[in-house]
Amino acid sequence: MKYYIVIPAHNEQDLIGLTLQSLVTQTVLPAKVVVVNDNSTDKTEEVVLSFAKDNPYISVVNKTSDAIHLPGSKVIQAFQKGFETLGSDYDIIVKIDGDLIFPPNYFETIIKHFESDPKIGMAGGFCYIDKNGEWVLENLTDKDHIRGALKAYRKETFQQIEGLRPAMGWDTVDELLCKYYDWKIVTDESLHVKHLKPTGANYNKTARYKQGEAFYTLGYGFWITAIASAKLAMMKKKPFLFLDYIKGFLKAKKAKTPLLVTPEQAKFIRNYRLKKMKEKLF
Repeated sequence: MKYYIVIPAHNEQDLIGLTLQSLVTQTVLPAKVVVVNDNSTDKTEEVVLSFAKDNPYISVVNKTSDAIHLPGSKVIQAFQKGFETLGSDYDIIVKIDGDLIFPPNYFETIIKHFESDPKIGMAGGFCYIDKNGEWVLENLTDKDHIRGALKAYRKETFQQIEGLRPAMGWDTVDELLCKYYDWKIVTDESLHVKHLKPTGANYNKTARYKQGEAFYTLGYGFWITAIASAKLAMMKKKPFLFLDYIKGFLKAKKAKTPLLVTPEQAKFIRNYRLKKMKEKLF
């Protein structure tokens, strides 16, 4: 199976080389890798071009966008720009961050998962972060969720869910739509990926309400949002974030912000979320 990779990157000169080095040493190489240099003011582009010299399947696309780092929209707009340069001759499309180090067998293993079952729509490993010199599982990880930093989609699945939404919550709505269309999602605990910058390290204060807005646009409704907000605030060990999330939800509701899904999909999502919550409680 042929896989393409898109890497949105903003000021990643210190880390993107480590990511690309881990890609060019994969046991099964990607057919194409495009790095979207999104408004970088450092030497990100130069680092990528130095890899492209010896690895002709690597390319770089430059994009100018707002310097403010809001989760979701900016990164997916950059992904989309890179994706549009690749053509459609792929079996698997992959979106990764420019601050990861993959084990050499990562994509060979991901391909084996897709080949093992035609109903598998998404697959991924797990992100590990450095804590006092030890690589530990990033605490935002749910065993049945693939992190936004390393998403791999079967082509048919990617087309059916209509690609990625340029909004916060994109890396949840993709999986919920997978379930809606009856695709399977596989996470492989044997695949340890080093995540060099913890998630959300660069988000500014305007981003804190965005999570609540995302819960609204996923069609969660108030009570599921309240439970999800409490859980996330506890995982982040910042209890006051709960109030920010709820404020974000109520602001989005008042503004009648458009949902990322259809009413029918939103109903499915609420039922699915409630079912998962009940399973965890009982």
